[in-house]
Amino acid sequence: MDFALTLLRNSPSPLHQQLYEELRQAILGGRLLPGRRIPSTRQLAKSLGISRTTVTQTYDQLLSEGYIETVLGSGTFVCTQLPDDLLRSTPISSTEKMTRPPVKLSKYGDSLIQTKNVPRIPEPEMPINFRYGRPALEQFPIKLWRKLLSHYCCSDLQWLDYSRDILGYKPLREAISRYLCRSRAVNCEPDQVLIVNGTQQALDLIMRLFIEPDDVIAMEDPGYLSARLIFQTHGAKLLPISVDDSGLIVKDLANNSNEQIRLVYVTPSHQFPTGAILSLPRRLELLTWARQTGAFIIEDDYDSEYRYGDKPIPALQGLDRSDSVLYIGTFSKVLFPSLRIGYLVLPKSLISVFARGKWLSDRHLPLLEQQVLTDFIEEGHLERHIRKMRSLYDQRRQALVKALNVYFGDKATILGEKAGIHLMVRLHSPFSDQEIIQRAASHGIGMMSAGPHYLIPHSQGEFIFGYGELTQQQLMESICTIAQILFSPE
Repeated sequence: MDFALTLLRNSPSPLHQQLYEELRQAILGGRLLPGRRIPSTRQLAKSLGISRTTVTQTYDQLLSEGYIETVLGSGTFVCTQLPDDLLRSTPISSTEKMTRPPVKLSKYGDSLIQTKNVPRIPEPEMPINFRYGRPALEQFPIKLWRKLLSHYCCSDLQWLDYSRDILGYKPLREAISRYLCRSRAVNCEPDQVLIVNGTQQALDLIMRLFIEPDDVIAMEDPGYLSARLIFQTHGAKLLPISVDDSGLIVKDLANNSNEQIRLVYVTPSHQFPTGAILSLPRRLELLTWARQTGAFIIEDDYDSEYRYGDKPIPALQGLDRSDSVLYIGTFSKVLFPSLRIGYLVLPKSLISVFARGKWLSDRHLPLLEQQVLTDFIEEGHLERHIRKMRSLYDQRRQALVKALNVYFGDKATILGEKAGIHLMVRLHSPFSDQEIIQRAASHGIGMMSAGPHYLIPHSQGEFIFGYGELTQQQLMESICTIAQILFSPE
Protein backbone atom coordinates (compact mmCIF):
# COMPACT_ATOMS: atom_id res chain seq x y z
CA MET A 1 0.00 0.00 0.00
CA ASP A 2 1.38 3.40 -1.00
CA PHE A 3 0.67 6.16 1.49
CA ALA A 4 0.94 9.84 0.54
CA LEU A 5 3.30 11.60 2.95
CA THR A 6 5.20 14.88 2.65
CA LEU A 7 8.87 14.75 3.60
CA LEU A 8 11.17 17.73 2.97
CA ARG A 9 14.84 16.77 2.63
CA ASN A 10 16.01 20.36 3.00
CA SER A 11 14.06 20.86 6.22
CA PRO A 12 16.00 21.45 9.47
CA SER A 13 13.82 18.75 11.05
CA PRO A 14 15.29 15.23 10.61
CA LEU A 15 13.44 12.79 8.32
CA HIS A 16 12.43 10.42 11.13
CA GLN A 17 10.82 13.33 13.03
CA GLN A 18 8.95 14.52 9.92
CA LEU A 19 7.75 10.99 9.26
CA TYR A 20 6.64 10.63 12.88
CA GLU A 21 4.62 13.85 12.73
CA GLU A 22 3.00 12.92 9.40
CA LEU A 23 1.94 9.47 10.62
CA ARG A 24 0.74 10.76 13.99
CA GLN A 25 -1.35 13.44 12.30
CA ALA A 26 -2.77 10.85 9.89
CA ILE A 27 -3.86 8.68 12.85
CA LEU A 28 -5.38 11.51 14.88
CA GLY A 29 -6.98 13.10 11.82
CA GLY A 30 -8.66 9.86 10.73
CA ARG A 31 -6.68 9.18 7.54
CA LEU A 32 -5.41 6.02 9.22
CA LEU A 33 -8.34 4.45 11.06
CA PRO A 34 -8.02 2.33 14.23
CA GLY A 35 -7.27 -1.28 13.34
CA ARG A 36 -5.93 -0.33 9.89
CA ARG A 37 -2.84 -2.23 8.74
CA ILE A 38 0.07 0.04 7.84
CA PRO A 39 2.99 -0.79 5.51
CA SER A 40 5.96 -2.71 6.81
CA THR A 41 9.17 -0.76 7.44
CA ARG A 42 10.65 -2.24 4.25
CA GLN A 43 7.60 -1.32 2.12
CA LEU A 44 7.33 2.23 3.43
CA ALA A 45 11.07 2.88 3.07
CA LYS A 46 10.95 1.72 -0.55
CA SER A 47 7.81 3.76 -1.28
CA LEU A 48 9.26 6.98 0.19
CA GLY A 49 12.80 6.45 -1.04
CA ILE A 50 14.36 6.67 2.42
CA SER A 51 16.36 4.27 4.55
CA ARG A 52 14.66 1.47 6.43
CA THR A 53 16.49 2.61 9.59
CA THR A 54 14.62 5.95 9.44
CA VAL A 55 11.26 4.19 9.20
CA THR A 56 12.17 1.74 11.98
CA GLN A 57 13.12 4.63 14.27
CA THR A 58 9.77 6.31 13.57
CA TYR A 59 7.74 3.12 14.17
CA ASP A 60 9.53 2.52 17.46
CA GLN A 61 8.51 5.98 18.70
CA LEU A 62 4.87 5.54 17.61
CA LEU A 63 4.82 2.08 19.22
CA SER A 64 6.14 3.38 22.53
CA GLU A 65 3.52 6.18 22.61
CA GLY A 66 0.59 3.82 21.92
CA TYR A 67 -0.29 4.88 18.40
CA ILE A 68 0.54 1.58 16.69
CA GLU A 69 0.90 -2.05 17.69
CA THR A 70 2.51 -5.12 16.16
CA VAL A 71 0.78 -8.48 15.77
CA LEU A 72 3.17 -11.39 15.42
CA GLY A 73 2.93 -12.91 11.97
CA SER A 74 0.34 -10.36 10.76
CA GLY A 75 2.06 -6.98 10.66
CA THR A 76 1.76 -3.52 12.16
CA PHE A 77 -1.61 -1.84 12.84
CA VAL A 78 -3.02 1.42 14.17
CA CYS A 79 -4.11 0.78 17.75
CA THR A 80 -7.82 0.01 18.02
CA GLN A 81 -8.01 1.84 21.35
CA LEU A 82 -6.20 5.16 21.36
CA PRO A 83 -5.70 6.85 24.74
CA ASP A 84 -8.24 9.64 25.38
CA ASP A 85 -5.50 12.20 25.92
CA LEU A 86 -4.15 11.45 22.42
CA LEU A 87 -7.59 11.86 20.84
CA ARG A 88 -8.02 15.22 22.58
CA SER A 89 -4.62 16.50 21.57
CA THR A 90 -4.05 18.75 18.59
CA PRO A 91 -2.15 17.01 15.79
CA ILE A 92 1.38 18.29 15.38
CA SER A 93 2.32 19.45 11.91
CA SER A 94 5.73 20.34 10.57
CA THR A 95 4.03 23.15 8.66
CA GLU A 96 1.15 25.05 10.27
CA LYS A 97 -1.98 25.21 8.14
CA MET A 98 -2.14 28.60 6.49
CA THR A 99 -5.32 30.66 6.55
CA ARG A 100 -6.61 32.10 3.29
CA PRO A 101 -9.17 34.73 2.29
CA PRO A 102 -12.82 33.64 1.84
CA VAL A 103 -13.48 31.74 -1.37
CA LYS A 104 -14.78 33.95 -4.18
CA LEU A 105 -17.26 32.06 -6.33
CA SER A 106 -18.49 32.87 -9.82
CA LYS A 107 -21.94 34.38 -10.34
CA TYR A 108 -23.12 30.86 -11.10
CA GLY A 109 -21.64 29.53 -7.84
CA ASP A 110 -23.19 32.35 -5.84
CA SER A 111 -26.56 31.70 -7.45
CA LEU A 112 -26.41 28.02 -6.39
CA ILE A 113 -25.92 29.07 -2.77
CA GLN A 114 -28.61 31.74 -2.82
CA THR A 115 -31.28 29.93 -4.86
CA LYS A 116 -33.96 28.22 -2.80
CA ASN A 117 -34.99 24.61 -3.47
CA VAL A 118 -31.58 23.50 -4.81
CA PRO A 119 -30.99 20.17 -3.01
CA ARG A 120 -28.61 20.38 -0.08
CA ILE A 121 -29.35 17.31 2.05
CA PRO A 122 -31.06 14.00 1.25
CA GLU A 123 -34.80 13.84 1.85
CA PRO A 124 -35.78 11.78 4.89
CA GLU A 125 -37.06 8.36 3.91
CA MET A 126 -40.73 7.66 4.60
CA PRO A 127 -42.48 4.25 4.59
CA ILE A 128 -45.01 5.77 2.14
CA ASN A 129 -43.91 8.60 -0.11
CA PHE A 130 -45.96 10.46 -2.72
CA ARG A 131 -42.83 11.82 -4.41
CA TYR A 132 -43.26 12.25 -8.13
CA GLY A 133 -41.24 10.72 -10.94
CA ARG A 134 -40.48 7.37 -9.31
CA PRO A 135 -41.48 4.38 -11.47
CA ALA A 136 -42.47 0.93 -10.19
CA LEU A 137 -38.92 -0.43 -10.14
CA GLU A 138 -39.99 -3.92 -9.05
CA GLN A 139 -41.76 -4.32 -12.41
CA PHE A 140 -38.64 -3.77 -14.50
CA PRO A 141 -37.52 -6.90 -16.47
CA ILE A 142 -34.17 -7.13 -14.74
CA LYS A 143 -33.38 -10.68 -15.97
CA LEU A 144 -33.79 -9.59 -19.57
CA TRP A 145 -31.67 -6.49 -19.00
CA ARG A 146 -28.98 -8.62 -17.34
CA LYS A 147 -28.98 -10.99 -20.32
CA LEU A 148 -28.47 -8.13 -22.79
CA LEU A 149 -25.81 -6.65 -20.53
CA SER A 150 -23.95 -9.96 -20.30
CA HIS A 151 -23.97 -10.30 -24.09
CA TYR A 152 -22.05 -7.07 -24.59
CA CYS A 153 -19.76 -7.61 -21.62
CA CYS A 154 -18.64 -10.95 -23.05
CA SER A 155 -18.68 -10.23 -26.80
CA ASP A 156 -16.00 -7.54 -27.21
CA LEU A 157 -14.20 -4.78 -25.37
CA GLN A 158 -15.51 -1.87 -27.43
CA TRP A 159 -17.49 -0.57 -24.46
CA LEU A 160 -14.25 -0.04 -22.50
CA ASP A 161 -12.89 2.47 -25.01
CA TYR A 162 -13.63 6.11 -25.76
CA SER A 163 -16.64 6.66 -28.00
CA ARG A 164 -15.84 7.85 -31.51
CA ASP A 165 -19.32 9.27 -32.05
CA ILE A 166 -19.63 12.78 -30.69
CA LEU A 167 -23.45 12.69 -30.83
CA GLY A 168 -23.74 9.35 -29.02
CA TYR A 169 -23.81 5.69 -30.01
CA LYS A 170 -25.12 5.73 -33.57
CA PRO A 171 -27.22 2.51 -33.42
CA LEU A 172 -28.97 3.95 -30.35
CA ARG A 173 -29.65 7.25 -32.14
CA GLU A 174 -31.10 5.29 -35.04
CA ALA A 175 -33.30 3.26 -32.69
CA ILE A 176 -34.51 6.38 -30.86
CA SER A 177 -35.25 8.13 -34.15
CA ARG A 178 -37.44 5.22 -35.32
CA TYR A 179 -39.14 4.92 -31.93
CA LEU A 180 -39.99 8.65 -31.77
CA CYS A 181 -41.32 8.58 -35.32
CA ARG A 182 -43.67 5.69 -34.44
CA SER A 183 -44.81 6.73 -30.99
CA ARG A 184 -44.68 10.54 -30.99
CA ALA A 185 -44.82 11.53 -34.70
CA VAL A 186 -41.45 13.25 -34.26
CA ASN A 187 -39.81 14.10 -37.57
CA CYS A 188 -36.07 13.54 -37.27
CA GLU A 189 -33.06 11.73 -38.66
CA PRO A 190 -30.52 9.91 -36.44
CA ASP A 191 -28.00 12.74 -36.82
CA GLN A 192 -30.48 15.14 -35.21
CA VAL A 193 -30.50 13.04 -32.03
CA LEU A 194 -27.95 14.02 -29.38
CA ILE A 195 -27.57 11.53 -26.52
CA VAL A 196 -27.43 13.23 -23.10
CA ASN A 197 -27.54 11.95 -19.54
CA GLY A 198 -31.04 13.27 -18.94
CA THR A 199 -33.31 16.30 -19.10
CA GLN A 200 -31.11 18.31 -16.75
CA GLN A 201 -28.04 18.06 -18.96
CA ALA A 202 -30.08 18.88 -22.06
CA LEU A 203 -31.45 22.03 -20.42
CA ASP A 204 -28.05 23.06 -19.08
CA LEU A 205 -26.54 22.67 -22.54
CA ILE A 206 -29.33 24.76 -24.10
CA MET A 207 -28.71 27.50 -21.53
CA ARG A 208 -24.98 27.58 -22.25
CA LEU A 209 -25.54 27.92 -25.99
CA PHE A 210 -28.57 30.24 -26.06
CA ILE A 211 -28.77 32.38 -22.94
CA GLU A 212 -26.84 35.40 -21.67
CA PRO A 213 -27.64 36.92 -18.25
CA ASP A 214 -30.99 38.76 -18.26
CA ASP A 215 -32.21 37.06 -21.45
CA VAL A 216 -35.92 36.22 -21.17
CA ILE A 217 -37.28 32.68 -20.93
CA ALA A 218 -41.03 32.14 -20.78
CA MET A 219 -42.25 29.13 -18.86
CA GLU A 220 -45.45 27.62 -17.56
CA ASP A 221 -46.66 28.78 -14.16
CA PRO A 222 -46.74 26.50 -12.27
CA GLY A 223 -43.89 24.68 -13.97
CA TYR A 224 -41.13 22.14 -13.58
CA LEU A 225 -39.01 23.32 -10.64
CA SER A 226 -35.71 21.76 -11.74
CA ALA A 227 -35.94 23.51 -15.12
CA ARG A 228 -36.67 26.81 -13.42
CA LEU A 229 -33.64 26.43 -11.14
CA ILE A 230 -31.37 25.77 -14.12
CA PHE A 231 -32.71 28.86 -15.89
CA GLN A 232 -32.29 31.02 -12.80
CA THR A 233 -28.75 29.91 -12.03
CA HIS A 234 -27.75 30.84 -15.59
CA GLY A 235 -29.02 34.36 -14.95
CA ALA A 236 -32.10 34.22 -17.17
CA LYS A 237 -35.10 36.45 -16.55
CA LEU A 238 -38.18 34.25 -16.16
CA LEU A 239 -41.54 35.25 -17.59
CA PRO A 240 -44.39 33.23 -16.01
CA ILE A 241 -47.24 32.22 -18.35
CA SER A 242 -50.41 30.82 -16.83
CA VAL A 243 -51.86 27.42 -17.68
CA ASP A 244 -55.43 26.17 -17.71
CA ASP A 245 -57.15 22.88 -18.54
CA SER A 246 -55.78 23.10 -22.11
CA GLY A 247 -52.19 23.84 -21.09
CA LEU A 248 -50.13 26.97 -21.69
CA ILE A 249 -52.26 30.05 -22.48
CA VAL A 250 -50.54 31.14 -25.69
CA LYS A 251 -52.46 34.43 -25.84
CA ASP A 252 -50.77 35.48 -22.60
CA LEU A 253 -47.45 34.71 -24.24
CA ALA A 254 -48.31 36.79 -27.29
CA ASN A 255 -49.43 39.69 -25.07
CA ASN A 256 -45.84 40.05 -23.87
CA SER A 257 -44.61 41.26 -27.26
CA ASN A 258 -42.53 43.95 -25.57
CA GLU A 259 -40.32 41.25 -24.07
CA GLN A 260 -37.53 39.84 -26.24
CA ILE A 261 -38.33 36.21 -25.43
CA ARG A 262 -35.48 33.88 -26.42
CA LEU A 263 -36.98 30.57 -25.30
CA VAL A 264 -40.28 29.20 -24.06
CA TYR A 265 -40.24 26.01 -21.99
CA VAL A 266 -43.31 23.75 -22.11
CA THR A 267 -44.35 20.26 -21.00
CA PRO A 268 -47.20 19.75 -23.49
CA SER A 269 -47.88 16.01 -23.13
CA HIS A 270 -48.45 16.21 -19.37
CA GLN A 271 -48.06 19.72 -18.01
CA PHE A 272 -46.00 19.67 -14.88
CA PRO A 273 -47.39 19.69 -12.26
CA THR A 274 -51.07 20.31 -13.16
CA GLY A 275 -51.33 17.38 -15.59
CA ALA A 276 -53.05 19.42 -18.32
CA ILE A 277 -52.46 18.34 -21.93
CA LEU A 278 -51.70 21.12 -24.41
CA SER A 279 -54.53 21.02 -26.94
CA LEU A 280 -53.88 20.73 -30.67
CA PRO A 281 -55.13 24.30 -31.41
CA ARG A 282 -52.81 25.64 -28.70
CA ARG A 283 -49.91 23.66 -30.15
CA LEU A 284 -50.44 25.15 -33.59
CA GLU A 285 -50.87 28.60 -32.07
CA LEU A 286 -47.61 28.26 -30.14
CA LEU A 287 -45.70 27.14 -33.25
CA THR A 288 -47.05 30.10 -35.20
CA TRP A 289 -45.96 32.47 -32.44
CA ALA A 290 -42.45 30.95 -32.41
CA ARG A 291 -42.12 31.26 -36.18
CA GLN A 292 -43.19 34.90 -36.13
CA THR A 293 -40.98 35.95 -33.20
CA GLY A 294 -37.91 33.82 -33.93
CA ALA A 295 -38.00 32.31 -30.43
CA PHE A 296 -37.29 28.64 -29.80
CA ILE A 297 -39.58 26.21 -28.00
CA ILE A 298 -38.10 23.73 -25.54
CA GLU A 299 -40.49 20.76 -25.65
CA ASP A 300 -39.96 18.56 -22.62
CA ASP A 301 -42.04 15.52 -23.61
CA TYR A 302 -42.51 14.61 -19.97
CA ASP A 303 -44.56 11.44 -19.29
CA SER A 304 -45.75 11.27 -22.91
CA GLU A 305 -45.77 7.44 -22.76
CA TYR A 306 -48.43 7.33 -20.05
CA ARG A 307 -51.84 8.58 -21.17
CA TYR A 308 -55.20 7.15 -20.18
CA GLY A 309 -58.25 7.21 -22.44
CA ASP A 310 -57.40 10.11 -24.76
CA LYS A 311 -55.76 9.63 -28.13
CA PRO A 312 -52.15 10.86 -28.27
CA ILE A 313 -51.55 14.29 -29.78
CA PRO A 314 -48.47 14.56 -32.03
CA ALA A 315 -45.45 16.17 -30.45
CA LEU A 316 -44.85 19.86 -31.14
CA GLN A 317 -41.68 18.88 -32.95
CA GLY A 318 -43.63 16.73 -35.40
CA LEU A 319 -45.99 19.61 -36.17
CA ASP A 320 -43.19 22.16 -36.55
CA ARG A 321 -42.33 23.40 -40.04
CA SER A 322 -39.90 26.18 -39.14
CA ASP A 323 -37.22 24.40 -37.04
CA SER A 324 -38.40 26.15 -33.88
CA VAL A 325 -38.45 23.19 -31.48
CA LEU A 326 -35.77 21.63 -29.26
CA TYR A 327 -37.27 18.28 -28.23
CA ILE A 328 -36.17 16.59 -24.98
CA GLY A 329 -36.92 13.06 -23.79
CA THR A 330 -35.51 10.63 -21.24
CA PHE A 331 -35.69 6.95 -20.28
CA SER A 332 -35.38 7.60 -16.53
CA LYS A 333 -39.08 7.26 -15.74
CA VAL A 334 -39.95 4.78 -18.49
CA LEU A 335 -37.24 2.33 -17.38
CA PHE A 336 -35.32 3.29 -14.22
CA PRO A 337 -33.79 6.53 -12.84
CA SER A 338 -30.18 5.35 -12.61
CA LEU A 339 -30.15 4.75 -16.37
CA ARG A 340 -28.80 8.20 -17.16
CA ILE A 341 -29.72 8.25 -20.84
CA GLY A 342 -31.86 10.90 -22.49
CA TYR A 343 -31.95 12.59 -25.86
CA LEU A 344 -32.20 16.03 -27.42
CA VAL A 345 -33.63 16.26 -30.94
CA LEU A 346 -32.17 19.29 -32.70
CA PRO A 347 -32.86 21.33 -35.83
CA LYS A 348 -30.22 20.45 -38.40
CA SER A 349 -28.67 23.92 -38.25
CA LEU A 350 -27.80 23.45 -34.55
CA ILE A 351 -26.30 19.96 -34.65
CA SER A 352 -22.68 21.07 -34.95
CA VAL A 353 -22.62 23.62 -32.14
CA PHE A 354 -24.52 21.35 -29.74
CA ALA A 355 -22.20 18.45 -30.52
CA ARG A 356 -19.18 20.61 -29.73
CA GLY A 357 -20.73 21.86 -26.50
CA LYS A 358 -21.61 18.34 -25.41
CA TRP A 359 -18.10 17.07 -26.23
CA LEU A 360 -16.53 19.77 -24.04
CA SER A 361 -18.98 19.00 -21.26
CA ASP A 362 -18.43 15.27 -20.77
CA ARG A 363 -17.18 13.61 -24.00
CA HIS A 364 -19.73 10.77 -23.97
CA LEU A 365 -22.00 8.59 -21.86
CA PRO A 366 -21.01 5.01 -20.89
CA LEU A 367 -21.13 2.95 -24.06
CA LEU A 368 -22.26 -0.32 -22.47
CA GLU A 369 -25.63 1.07 -21.32
CA GLN A 370 -26.19 2.63 -24.75
CA GLN A 371 -25.57 -0.71 -26.47
CA VAL A 372 -27.95 -2.56 -24.15
CA LEU A 373 -30.65 0.08 -24.52
CA THR A 374 -30.34 -0.14 -28.30
CA ASP A 375 -31.18 -3.84 -28.27
CA PHE A 376 -33.92 -3.26 -25.68
CA ILE A 377 -35.62 -0.84 -28.08
CA GLU A 378 -34.94 -2.70 -31.34
CA GLU A 379 -36.15 -6.08 -30.05
CA GLY A 380 -39.47 -4.54 -28.99
CA HIS A 381 -38.92 -4.82 -25.23
CA LEU A 382 -39.32 -1.09 -24.61
CA GLU A 383 -42.77 -0.81 -26.15
CA ARG A 384 -43.94 -4.02 -24.47
CA HIS A 385 -42.71 -2.68 -21.12
CA ILE A 386 -44.49 0.63 -21.70
CA ARG A 387 -47.78 -1.12 -22.50
CA LYS A 388 -47.48 -3.20 -19.34
CA MET A 389 -46.64 -0.19 -17.16
CA ARG A 390 -49.37 1.97 -18.71
CA SER A 391 -51.92 -0.64 -17.61
CA LEU A 392 -50.41 -0.89 -14.11
CA TYR A 393 -50.21 2.88 -13.62
CA ASP A 394 -53.78 3.28 -14.86
CA GLN A 395 -54.93 0.88 -12.13
CA ARG A 396 -52.95 2.79 -9.51
CA ARG A 397 -54.25 6.11 -10.82
CA GLN A 398 -57.83 4.88 -10.55
CA ALA A 399 -57.16 3.60 -7.01
CA LEU A 400 -55.78 7.01 -5.97
CA VAL A 401 -58.71 8.87 -7.54
CA LYS A 402 -61.18 6.51 -5.87
CA ALA A 403 -59.48 6.93 -2.48
CA LEU A 404 -59.56 10.73 -2.78
CA ASN A 405 -63.25 10.65 -3.70
CA VAL A 406 -64.13 8.23 -0.89
CA TYR A 407 -62.14 9.79 1.95
CA PHE A 408 -62.05 13.47 0.93
CA GLY A 409 -65.20 13.91 -1.12
CA ASP A 410 -65.69 17.59 -1.99
CA LYS A 411 -62.72 18.53 0.20
CA ALA A 412 -60.32 17.56 -2.61
CA THR A 413 -60.20 18.75 -6.22
CA ILE A 414 -58.27 16.53 -8.63
CA LEU A 415 -56.38 18.18 -11.49
CA GLY A 416 -55.06 16.56 -14.68
CA GLU A 417 -55.68 12.85 -14.17
CA LYS A 418 -55.49 11.70 -17.81
CA ALA A 419 -51.72 11.25 -18.14
CA GLY A 420 -48.45 10.70 -16.29
CA ILE A 421 -47.68 9.02 -12.98
CA HIS A 422 -48.78 11.77 -10.61
CA LEU A 423 -51.84 13.85 -9.82
CA MET A 424 -52.06 17.42 -8.62
CA VAL A 425 -54.70 17.74 -5.91
CA ARG A 426 -56.15 20.80 -4.20
CA LEU A 427 -56.97 19.96 -0.58
CA HIS A 428 -59.56 22.13 1.17
CA SER A 429 -58.38 22.04 4.77
CA PRO A 430 -57.82 24.57 7.57
CA PHE A 431 -54.09 23.82 7.74
CA SER A 432 -51.12 25.35 5.93
CA ASP A 433 -49.10 23.28 3.48
CA GLN A 434 -46.29 22.88 6.00
CA GLU A 435 -48.68 21.75 8.73
CA ILE A 436 -50.20 19.15 6.40
CA ILE A 437 -46.74 17.87 5.44
CA GLN A 438 -45.69 17.63 9.10
CA ARG A 439 -48.89 15.87 10.16
CA ALA A 440 -48.50 13.34 7.35
CA ALA A 441 -44.81 12.82 8.14
CA SER A 442 -45.67 12.02 11.76
CA HIS A 443 -47.62 9.05 10.36
CA GLY A 444 -44.82 7.95 8.02
CA ILE A 445 -46.27 9.53 4.87
CA GLY A 446 -44.21 11.84 2.66
CA MET A 447 -46.10 14.62 0.87
CA MET A 448 -44.98 17.38 -1.48
CA SER A 449 -46.54 20.81 -1.84
CA ALA A 450 -46.95 22.24 -5.34
CA GLY A 451 -46.14 25.68 -3.95
CA PRO A 452 -42.41 25.78 -4.92
CA HIS A 453 -43.39 25.10 -8.55
CA TYR A 454 -45.16 28.46 -8.84
CA LEU A 455 -43.35 31.60 -9.97
CA ILE A 456 -46.21 33.86 -8.91
CA PRO A 457 -47.48 33.42 -5.32
CA HIS A 458 -50.72 31.46 -5.14
CA SER A 459 -53.16 30.17 -2.58
CA GLN A 460 -51.92 27.20 -0.62
CA GLY A 461 -53.40 23.71 -0.45
CA GLU A 462 -52.15 22.16 -3.69
CA PHE A 463 -50.12 18.95 -3.52
CA ILE A 464 -48.42 16.58 -5.96
CA PHE A 465 -49.34 12.93 -5.44
CA GLY A 466 -46.94 10.60 -7.24
CA TYR A 467 -48.39 7.10 -7.43
CA GLY A 468 -46.00 5.19 -9.71
CA GLU A 469 -44.16 3.32 -6.97
CA LEU A 470 -47.10 2.72 -4.60
CA THR A 471 -49.44 -0.27 -4.62
CA GLN A 472 -53.22 0.13 -4.70
CA GLN A 473 -53.44 -0.90 -1.05
CA GLN A 474 -50.79 1.63 -0.02
CA LEU A 475 -52.63 4.35 -1.93
CA MET A 476 -55.98 3.58 -0.30
CA GLU A 477 -54.58 3.28 3.23
CA SER A 478 -52.39 6.37 3.07
CA ILE A 479 -55.16 8.60 1.67
CA CYS A 480 -57.46 7.33 4.43
CA THR A 481 -54.80 8.24 7.02
CA ILE A 482 -54.28 11.75 5.58
CA ALA A 483 -58.03 12.40 5.61
CA GLN A 484 -58.24 11.29 9.24
CA ILE A 485 -55.39 13.49 10.46
CA LEU A 486 -56.79 16.52 8.61
CA PHE A 487 -60.50 16.25 9.32
CA SER A 488 -61.12 13.91 12.26
CA PRO A 489 -61.56 15.49 15.73
CA GLU A 490 -58.40 15.18 17.80
